[in-house]
Amino acid sequence: MPVVVVDPDPVWPDLFDQERAAISSALGRTALSVEHVGSTSVPGLPAKPVIDVLLLVPDSADEPAYLPALLAAGYHLRVREPDWLEHRVVARRRADGDPHDVNVHVFSPGVADPEVARMRMFRDWLRSHPEDRDRYAATKRELASRRWRFVQDYADAKTEVVETILARAGAPSTP
Repeated sequence: MPVVVVDPDPVWPDLFDQERAAISSALGRTALSVEHVGSTSVPGLPAKPVIDVLLLVPDSADEPAYLPALLAAGYHLRVREPDWLEHRVVARRRADGDPHDVNVHVFSPGVADPEVARMRMFRDWLRSHPEDRDRYAATKRELASRRWRFVQDYADAKTEVVETILARAGAPSTP
């Protein structure tokens, strides 16, 4: 399966702002935090054309409290991981002809705090350390040039460089 990594696009922050508005409108106060994460959140970083959103809700395991509103807003449940921090992913294709997909990573404060901190730390470090951003970009491009059975295999292949960068940023190592 080919993995498409595209050049940085200045429209990505605007696309995120549209998603944040849609999520905030759908969920109201249930949305404790809506943040742009992932490669499209880092200016100058090549990325798959996927807008990654970090959504914190009071209890991600309590799907009736948020999922119906997100489904009504055009998202669909893509991943349910009760055994990994009660993580959920809802997703959608933005619009006909728009090549961007949206993945909303749903977590709760408390149980997911270490993972949420790592996501933020990685984003913020790459935004302020161009040498690591460029190292990560080169890794992504090289890995995207390969054929993968599953997109997750591509993501897994990035683990070493991600962990190296997070260690430089001061993140605790993962178990």
